[in-house]
Amino acid sequence: MIPVLGFSFFVILLIGAPIMTALGLSAAMALVSGDRPLLIVVQMAFQSIDSFSLMAVPFFILAGHLMQSGGIARRLVRLANAFVGWICGGLGAVAVLTSMLFATVSGSSSATTAAIGSVLIPEMEKKGYPRAFAASVTASSGELGAIIPPSIPMIVYALTANVSVGSLFIAGILPGLLITASLIVTVCVVASIVGFDKVTKVGVRDWLKEIFAALREALLALLMPVIILGGIYGGIFTATEASCVAVLYGLVLGMFVYKEITFRSLLGVFARSAVMSAIILLIVAFAAVFAYLLTINQVPQRASVLLGSFTTSPFVFLMLVNGMLFIVGMFIEALAAILIIVPILAPISIGFGIDPIHFGIVVIVNLAVGMVTPPVGVNLFVVCEVAKLKMHQLARYLVIFLAVLVVDILIISYVPAISTFFL
Repeated sequence: MIPVLGFSFFVILLIGAPIMTALGLSAAMALVSGDRPLLIVVQMAFQSIDSFSLMAVPFFILAGHLMQSGGIARRLVRLANAFVGWICGGLGAVAVLTSMLFATVSGSSSATTAAIGSVLIPEMEKKGYPRAFAASVTASSGELGAIIPPSIPMIVYALTANVSVGSLFIAGILPGLLITASLIVTVCVVASIVGFDKVTKVGVRDWLKEIFAALREALLALLMPVIILGGIYGGIFTATEASCVAVLYGLVLGMFVYKEITFRSLLGVFARSAVMSAIILLIVAFAAVFAYLLTINQVPQRASVLLGSFTTSPFVFLMLVNGMLFIVGMFIEALAAILIIVPILAPISIGFGIDPIHFGIVVIVNLAVGMVTPPVGVNLFVVCEVAKLKMHQLARYLVIFLAVLVVDILIISYVPAISTFFL
């Protein structure tokens, strides 16, 4: 059954089928080969999405679309520009910082990439940035949407590994800040070497004046993550209830405060959110069937024995996991990878004495980087569409950011305090 499952899954992926199709069809083919009833597909798929906690996913998606359509991106760009726009490579740094800020309201890597890319890639090109560099910056920083809370991959991971969503959210803060800082430094170093986006001198008084003005304009948007994380960590509401609060907050802010969402445009927001939610939940449903077949065939136990025969060192185990996840992230979408791999690796990591929350962040960051690695990097597809480029045109600059992100992964993996500091 397992050879049929694995072979059919990769063949279906190679012919260009969507990941949810590959998961569902390969599971069905494996069941047929093992003389198991196909009814298992329906039963396991329904059981996997019949979850109160999973309701947070469509609500956070809707909240992100409400904030995206409500003029949030423009206000966050101004705020980021006020903070770092005056340094060498300032506009590239603005793209990274804005992505971090927007990630606190979107929960989605691709949504962050699309929102920030559509605003800043044309502006960066006007200031002399090569379009491929601007696109690479945007795609790389867009991964923060999966790391900075609220994060949809974190919700799915928490459900899969049976850990606290709130703890994962809190644990993602410092790794997100580390990646943000490293990308900003990279942009500034490259800009200073190549010589684009020169320093614009700004007086301290004018700088502070612009910061306060931008903060005043973006303050209500910045309160959203404070309300969500404060409510979850303070025990006021669960992650699912927080997602509903986020929707209500985004709706009021976009329609009645900023007044950039009309009743007519609201229908479009609901439609886009429904489509994205359906895609994600279908991936979750069929990946659960796939994971079920792995479990009943004792693949996790066999993998545990195999890894145990290789090493008894947590250091080496994390190195093997990082290498495997980097490769997996190149070919499989993050949510599907979480649902397939985490049931195998999470129990093994506990046996090596690794903190479950820390291991969760290691997995999330690895798969977030997978969103900017070809050939199946979701962020790359999004940014290429926005920038009107081919994926191969990004390679020259993208490799620089990927190298920095790999270093970040190693730091986060081997310095657990970065993930567990606030826990």
